[in-house]
Amino acid sequence: MIKSVAAVLAAVVQFLLATATSFDDHHLLSRIAFGSCANQSAPQPIWDAINKFDPQVFIWLGDNIYGDIRRPFSIIGKERTIGPWKNAPRFVPSPSSEMLSRYNMAKNVPGYSRLRANAKVIGTWDDHDYGLNDAGKEFSGKTTNQRLLLDFLDEPQDSPRRKQAGVYTSYTFGPPGKQVKIILLDTRYHRDPLSSDGSILGASQWSWFEKELRGPPSAVTIIGSSVQVISNLSGTTGPLFYMESWGRFPKERDHLFKLINDSKRDGVFFISGDVHFGEITRYDCAAGYPLYDITSSGLTQAVEKVLPSPLHFIVRFLAWFTPSTMRVMNQYCRYRSCTYGQPNFGAIQIDWDASPVNLKMQVRDINGLPVTGVDIPLSELQAWNSTIKAGQEQKHCTLEVKLPWIVRYRLAILVYSVLVCKQFLELSVS
Repeated sequence: MIKSVAAVLAAVVQFLLATATSFDDHHLLSRIAFGSCANQSAPQPIWDAINKFDPQVFIWLGDNIYGDIRRPFSIIGKERTIGPWKNAPRFVPSPSSEMLSRYNMAKNVPGYSRLRANAKVIGTWDDHDYGLNDAGKEFSGKTTNQRLLLDFLDEPQDSPRRKQAGVYTSYTFGPPGKQVKIILLDTRYHRDPLSSDGSILGASQWSWFEKELRGPPSAVTIIGSSVQVISNLSGTTGPLFYMESWGRFPKERDHLFKLINDSKRDGVFFISGDVHFGEITRYDCAAGYPLYDITSSGLTQAVEKVLPSPLHFIVRFLAWFTPSTMRVMNQYCRYRSCTYGQPNFGAIQIDWDASPVNLKMQVRDINGLPVTGVDIPLSELQAWNSTIKAGQEQKHCTLEVKLPWIVRYRLAILVYSVLVCKQFLELSVS
């Protein structure tokens, strides 16, 4: 009897999954959710809010699991993982069996299982599910881990993604005139070292990406990158710490913007993850119309979670104090910094019945409430009908690395000043 019931339940689940994955190219796509940075061992209540949003498509943007092993901070002892005298890596890869176990744990989270039954799930990877923190093309486990990611995403066995070097791909949804194209990049498999200003995508992926941009037009084109495209906070947080982004590879980012501009493709914007907070950034000097980047990170991992609740104000102050020339500051922001350091997900709504068609792009909290967002007509993302005003153009065209040095390094100046004052007070007391 129990075996019969189990068999029926299994059949029902398979039917629901088959129904979800049958979301075909001709369905009108109007609700998309996305997210990144989900630790499989952490509670994941945010799926309730995502399921309530009821997306037709959900996009993973990387760190779908945390597959590598993080060693403790240690500045003394036999294995020192931080400081100029470090002699051991902070992160090390897991064996493939452990990676598989972590993927299985993530796939069986109840809220995520419900999402898989009702939405088409697609995605790419970042470093921790690639196999190693901040890793690029040098990582030896990438071929095996590519197979594990594609299994997690239920990629068909005959998919081209299983035969190519890297997990990049694209999808097109919707009827003619209302099509949404989703291009997912692989910013790991071919990426040169962070300090090289080399390539992020590699020659074969660049060639593929250019063909995608120059292909048949679509009303909306979403480009998914695991790391931020427009923001380059490393330009203002260094030398204290550095984050991965396209801004760390200026030549590659310039090439990306030039391809978009030369393609004359309308309706392009980016979505990204990685940084453990949510924000929306904008660049007005690349494609003849504003390019937006909606960053959602993470589903479980978030910067404010590293401190007790009473100290969250410190993170929020530092987020506000850190210069950001590209961040969108508007009335939709919950906090003054227009960043959000608690668990979050991205939500995109397209109102095809509005005239003109309206795009609502938001970062939402664990309850599904917006914490930052933009609400724009699709006509604003067309080169022939640019609505950029002179003041806005100047505001969103100055790169972080071109700020006056006193502004650019003010975070480092503040931190070092506090440390010096602390040292001075300790010497005075002693």
